[in-house]
Amino acid sequence: MEATEDQLILATGGYDHTIKVWQAHTGNCIKTMRFVETSQVNALDRTPDKTRLAACGYQCIRLYDLESNCTAPVINFDGVLKNVTRLGFQEDGKWMFTAGEDHRVRIWDMISAPPHCSRVFDCQAPVNAACLHPNQVEIAMGSQNGGVYLWDVKSEEHEQLVPEMDASIQDVAISPDGHYMAAANNKGNCYIWQLSIDTHQKLSSICPKKKIQAHSRSILRCKFSPDSRLLVTTSGDGTARIWNTDEFTIWSELSIENYWVWDAAFSADSKWLFTASSDGIARLWKLSTRALARDYTGHSKAITALSFKDEIVAD
Repeated sequence: MEATEDQLILATGGYDHTIKVWQAHTGNCIKTMRFVETSQVNALDRTPDKTRLAACGYQCIRLYDLESNCTAPVINFDGVLKNVTRLGFQEDGKWMFTAGEDHRVRIWDMISAPPHCSRVFDCQAPVNAACLHPNQVEIAMGSQNGGVYLWDVKSEEHEQLVPEMDASIQDVAISPDGHYMAAANNKGNCYIWQLSIDTHQKLSSICPKKKIQAHSRSILRCKFSPDSRLLVTTSGDGTARIWNTDEFTIWSELSIENYWVWDAAFSADSKWLFTASSDGIARLWKLSTRALARDYTGHSKAITALSFKDEIVAD
C-alpha cells in the first residue's frame, strides 16, 4: 500500500534541543518534541513500521511515539555513556544498533521490555558512524582514528581498514544493492570499496574501488540513493554533492552558501533529496532540475539530523 500524504513524515532535530515532525508535502510542522537540554540531536531514525522515532545525542537515546499527542519520550535507554553518534533499525524492528564515542557499537533487543543491550563491538576508538548492510547481518563502522570496520553481528567476524592516516571517519554508507561501501572523512575525501559475497567466508569481501576528493572541508554525511545509482556527500563547505555510482563522478551539486550541510535523505524513487543545514532550515530539492521545492522552517538553531523513510514525494 502506498503511503498517503498524511503519512509522508519528515523528522528533523538539531542544536535547539527539539525534534520536529513535518508533513513532507506541505512543509507544515505537526509536532515538536523536546530532546535533552544538554545535547544536540546527532541522528534520527524511524522504526520500520513508522510508528516510533529514535533519537540520540550526548549520553542519551530516546524513543518517541509518533502516533500519540505525547511529546515526551516513551523509552529512555539506560546505561548510555558519552556521545551517541548514530542509530538505526534492523528491517523487522527486532533490534536497533547504536554507535558512540565510548568506542562501542551496541545491538539493542527491541522485542524485550524494556529494550536491553544484547551485543557489543569495541572499535577501540570513538565511533562517529555506523550503518547496516542490506543483508541485515553486517554493520559498517567509522571511527575517529581513521578506522573503517565491517562486523558480522551473528558470527562476530570483522575486518578493519585504514584508508587514510591522520583522518577521522565522519560517516559510512552501504548501497541498498549491497555492491558498494563508502566512508567519508574530515579531510573532504570519500573512499569507495566494492563488496562481494565469498562462499568460503561469512564476511563480505572488500575491494578498494576509488578515492573521491569530494569537498574542500570535512564531509559530514554520505548516503546512497534507494536505487543505488547515486551517492550524496554533505559538507561544511556549504554543498551537497551527488555522485553517480557508475564511475563515482560528480552528477550534481546543491549549494547553501555560508552554511554547513549536516545531513541528507533521498526519497524512495531517488528523484528528491532533503537536506539539513546550519541555518536551521531543512530543504527539499528536485534532483532532475536542482530546483528548491520546499523549505521547512521552525528550528532556531542548526539542524544536524533528519529522517525520511523510503517514501515517494509527488510533484
